Order: sequence, then structure tokens, then C-alpha cells
Amino acid sequence: MGRNSKNKKALLQRIIHIIFLIIGMGTGFFLALYLKSTLIIASSEQLSKKLLYIIVVLITMYISLFIQIIIHEAGHLIFGLLTGYKFRSFRIFNLMFIKEEECIRLKKLSLAGTAGQCLMAPPDIKNGKMPVILYNLGGVITNIITGLAFFGLYCISASIPLLADAMIISSVLAFIFAISNGIPLKTQTINNDGHNTLELLCNENAKQAFFTQMKIAEKNAENIRLKDMPEEWFTLQNDEAIKSSLAATINVFACNRLMDELKFEEADKLMQHLLETDNGVIGLHKKLMICDRIYIELISANNAETLNRLRSKEQQKFMKQMRNFPTVIRTEYLYALLAEKDIKKAEKLKAQFEKCAKTYPYQSDIQSERELIEIGEKANTSEF
Repeated sequence: MGRNSKNKKALLQRIIHIIFLIIGMGTGFFLALYLKSTLIIASSEQLSKKLLYIIVVLITMYISLFIQIIIHEAGHLIFGLLTGYKFRSFRIFNLMFIKEEECIRLKKLSLAGTAGQCLMAPPDIKNGKMPVILYNLGGVITNIITGLAFFGLYCISASIPLLADAMIISSVLAFIFAISNGIPLKTQTINNDGHNTLELLCNENAKQAFFTQMKIAEKNAENIRLKDMPEEWFTLQNDEAIKSSLAATINVFACNRLMDELKFEEADKLMQHLLETDNGVIGLHKKLMICDRIYIELISANNAETLNRLRSKEQQKFMKQMRNFPTVIRTEYLYALLAEKDIKKAEKLKAQFEKCAKTYPYQSDIQSERELIEIGEKANTSEF
């Protein structure tokens, strides 16, 4: 991709961010005016009552945000079920309900840049067609519906101050969720629902890639390792195809599969290519690939200069945000063991990994991580 194309992409992202900034500022201004006018009306009341009112409003905003996250993910679930998808997992913050055989179990998983996630098993592709739009936009649709419902309740309860305030705040936040997820946006870590939907509408290859990703997620939930899944699911997409983020994810999974197969040289070469070329790989995947490249460097050359380059300030910030993710813990543990030679720190990180492993939803990933850790530990004792 040429420089002009890159500049156009950067300009588009800036415009989108400015739009969101204006929306945020406008919303804040609206709420500030609303609260100010309400407080002026209540100016004859005691200061303690005013403070109590403000506290109630802030609590309402917090609760409304939490409710909208649940409603958003429930929207994906509802419209997924209506279009033939099957439930696999439902996550709010780090709490995840996942289907294991015929049981629903509570696990823990946190991903940077996401407040929740609903993963489902896709229906089979028939005549080259697969329902993708309603499932991907289900959260936006339910946010809009609840926004309208809360606004209706606000109109009905206008004569009841606190209740009316709660309804209008809930309505505004619902529409903010709908807009922020509906307008196509690619952030530093992930793509939002609008961006994914736009790719699915404009790119036939993206639909097949989306289907494959959902099948991989389905098998992963069944504790099947990547190396044991069908090889054709990991067929590499060419550089033109992976300008689509959904198609690019297939190549990311191919890297992960090579790691699971312990084909480190091939994995490192492919990851380097994905990190150094212009493509649609999302930020979350890029940072996790860098973790794997740090691991490969640690068990091979273990060159301090290379490790320092890979462990940039931006990468370390990401690893701090994802400090409870198995891949990150494994990388930090072996860095402490092999690069820093800090046994006490390494022991703490190993204990942290074991604690994480108990509640992590995908035990197939934990099996793979344990093998990688064992290889690193052997490298430490010169047995590798």
C-alpha cells in the first residue's frame, strides 16, 4: 500500500476520532447544563441534599454504563440465536460464562480494549451465504431500542425529578453506546462492530474469514488445540487480502498454530512479516505476537539488544494492561528467568500463571502455554 493510501487511512481515523470527541464533549455539555438547571431549581434546598442529588446522579451513570454493556452483549446473543448461531460464551469485564459440554461455567478472562464479548458458534454456510449483519450489529440495535425506551420513560416520569434524571441519563448513555459501536472505528487494540460489519458487507473474503474465526473459537471452547484443528482453516491469506482485518486474523491464527506446533522459526518469520507490513492486523493481536517474538528470542539467541527493542515502552504498557493473560504471564516469567536471572520474580510470576490457569476458560491454551514454559525452563538449564 502506497504512502497516499496510508495518509488517507490516517486522515479518516483522525476524522472519526474528532467526531467521537465532539459527541463526547456535546454529551458532557448537555449533562452539565441539565444538572445545572436542576440544581438551580433546587437552590433553596440544603447543601447536603444537593450533594446527595449529585451522588445519586453519578451512581445512576455508573449503573447505566454497566447495564448498557450487558444490553449490548445481550443484543449480540439475541440476534445471533435468531439467525442460527449457538451460544458459546458471554463475558462482561473479566467474568465469563462459557458452555462446556452441557454445562455453563464461570471463568475469568480480560482483554484490553473490550468491556465484554459474546462468542457464538456460526451456522453452516449455505449457497455461499451466511447471516453476519444482525449478529454483528445486534448490540447496536439493542442499545438504540433501550435508548428510545428510556427516553419514553423520561417523558412519562418528567414530574418525578430523580426518576426522570435517571431515565434521561440512561437514554443518553444508550445512544452513546450505539454510536460508538455503530460508526466504523479501528482503535489501537480492536475494531468495533461497525468496522467489522462494513468489512463483511464490502468484502466476500471477509465473510469466509469470519466464519473460520468463529469455528476456531468454537473448537477452542471445546478445548481442542490449534494444532489439532483442520489445517485448511489456517491457510495463509495473501498481503492484498489481509488488508481486511477479518482476513488478517486468519494469518494471526496461523502464527498461533505454528507456536502450538513448536515451529518457532516459521512462526517468527511470519510474525515479523505481519508486524512490518501494512495490513489489517488489529493492535491486540500485534502486541500478543510481539510477546511470542520475545519468547522465541529468549529461548534462542537471548540477545539483550533485540529484547530491548521488542520490549518497547508501548509493548510494556500493553503487557501491564494484560498482566493476567496467560501468554503475557508466560513471556514475563521467562524474561525474568532467562534475561533478568531474577529467580524470586520468576517464582512469583510462575505462581501467578498457575492461579490464572485455574479460572482461564480455554484449557487447551493452558496446555500449550505449559509446553512453552517447559521449553523455556529447559533453556535455562541448558537442556534445550
